[in-house]
Formats: sequence, structure tokens, C-alpha cells
Amino acid sequence: MAAERDRNSSPPTISEVAAEAGVGRASAARTLGGYGYASPELRDRVLAAAEKLGYRTNALARSMSTGVTHTLGVIVADIGNPFFAGVVRGISDTSRSRGFDTIVLSTHEDLDEERAAIGVLVDKRVDGMIIASAALGRDDVDHIRDAVDRGVPVVLVDRALDYLDLDSVVIDNRDAARRAAAGLIEAGHRRIGFIWGPSTTDEITTRRELSAAASVNLWTDGERLRGYLDALDDAGIPFDAQLVMTGPKTEENATAWVARMLELPSRATAILCSETDGTTGALRAIRASGLRYPDDVSLIGFDDSSWAAVMDPPLTMIEQPMLELGARAAEILLEEINGKTPSRTMHTLQSTYIERASVAAPAVGA
Repeated sequence: MAAERDRNSSPPTISEVAAEAGVGRASAARTLGGYGYASPELRDRVLAAAEKLGYRTNALARSMSTGVTHTLGVIVADIGNPFFAGVVRGISDTSRSRGFDTIVLSTHEDLDEERAAIGVLVDKRVDGMIIASAALGRDDVDHIRDAVDRGVPVVLVDRALDYLDLDSVVIDNRDAARRAAAGLIEAGHRRIGFIWGPSTTDEITTRRELSAAASVNLWTDGERLRGYLDALDDAGIPFDAQLVMTGPKTEENATAWVARMLELPSRATAILCSETDGTTGALRAIRASGLRYPDDVSLIGFDDSSWAAVMDPPLTMIEQPMLELGARAAEILLEEINGKTPSRTMHTLQSTYIERASVAAPAVGA
């Protein structure tokens, strides 16, 4: 048994494992390294001998001989965000079940950090990458293209990049926002605030200016804004730039914008938030204004979580399939690593509209 070995002795070698299993060294190395063919009977004998002796495979040596590290690299915007935490869990659960480890790096939506993260993963010789990119435009993706040119398979998750010919796994953000806004309209609302829009610091007064700003922002933000506008168009409600937040995408800015929307002469009677921090900011502004939801203002948010269900009243939310997004991205990447030709398509999953108690008809006189 491994416990019977002298603690000061050197670790067991492949030769010792081979002798214990009664096979040749080459057969033991092939089995432990995970390359070449080994019969089930031979594999069981070698693994049993390795376990008995306490042998651990040298992953670095194995990767040098096979070119495979059995490691996936994952780059997300913020691992502390519950949404990305769920996506990463879906990736790691799936990759672990296939014998792959996962290295996760967080970029804080900073493109320079993303470039550095890709460099780290390339140096570590990961077998493939899953990236939620902070890229905003065509000129921001050379680092991803370089990784692909080096032969590293890449799958995008949560954010699609139209100017890269890669597989991506996303939700139908536009439809999700359209359905949420439509729910507010069906309840009787016509003054619906949207948190948040483009991060531009330019003053937005027209819909054309808004669309231009959205085109150089994150893909998810642009798609959700388009869904909101689709619902207004469907209902014949005119666009009002005062009801779409712009500027920094922070809880503080969301709080300030919602406060202004609630002070307009024709104030907002409903707020649709496209991110968790935006929802938190809206809640702060509603409370500070001395109003209550849904009595005075209705509220819908993205990224359902346990806290939304226990709010008083509980919040109506859009639930994204976080685990499924991660699992599907990992499945596609592992298929490419195993030699399948990339389909280079957008794989679209659906969100779920969870109706609770934060939406009501507009208050009389609002």
C-alpha cells in the first residue's frame, strides 16, 4: 500500500508501476499518459497498481509528450458576478466530467486585462478557451484572432462578436428584453425607463444617436436595448431619450438615472433593468424617492437570484440559463478539441420570464 512506503523515499516511478502491474514500461506510460490504445484489462491493472503505489501522473511531462494538457481556459468579466459564477460552474462541471481541468481568469471588463489573460492561457498551453469578451468593436479582437491562429480553439459565451468567425453560446437577449417590456406595456405602462443603455458620455437626444452609441458597446447591452425599443415600437410608444440611462454602467449611475426618471414632469411609471447592479440601483432610487414598488412604480430585472424571490414584494425577473450556457460552451469546445470541425454559429438559448409581484398597473395620476 502507498502508506507502507517510506515517507522519505522518492515518489513511485512508471517503472515501478509497470512492475507492480506486470506489464511493460511503455504500456504503463501509455495508459497513465492517456495516449495510444490500452485494453480495458490492461488499463485496470495499471491504474490499480498506480493507486496502490500512490503514483501521480506528471501532467507537465505528459503534456510535453502528447501536446495535450487536458486543461480549458475560461475568461469572464467578473467571477464575483453571480451570473458568471453560474456560467463557470456549468463549464467546470462539464469539463471535469470529461477529464479536463479549468483555469478561470477575471478581466473586470478591461480589454488590456483580457489580452493579458489570453497570453497567460496560451503560455500554459491550454487545449482551448471559453471567453466572455469585453471587446466593443472590430478593432478590439486581434488578441482573440491571434490565439485562434496559434491553433487554440475558442468558443465565445454570453457575448457574440459578429466580426469573428467563431462558435458562440448566448441567450436571445433581444427577445428577453422585448418580452419584459411588453409585460409592462400590457400592464398599462407607457413611460418605461431602461437601465442601462450605452456607456457613452455623449449627450443622447435622438434614437439615431442612441443606436450609434449602442453599436460600439457590449453586444448583450445593445441587444437588450433593441428589445426594449422593439416593444415600444410594437405598442406605438414614442422614444424618449430621458428614459434610457447612458454613461458609466454602475449601481451609482443607475441610482442617479432612476431618481431623475422619477422626477420628470411625466415621470417613469415602470423601470426595466438589464443587469443586477442596475436593479439594485433602481431599488435604492425608488426607496429614496419615497415611492414603493409596484404601487407607485413597477420594476423588472435581469438575472434572477434567490434574493429577488425573497424581496417584499418579490421581484419579477428574467432568468438566464447560466449553468446551461456554460455547459453548452464547454461541450462545443471539447468537441472541437477532439477534432470536430467548428460550426462557427451562434447557439441561442432561451431565457425565462419569472412573474412575481413587482409589476402592477400605473398609479392613478402618475
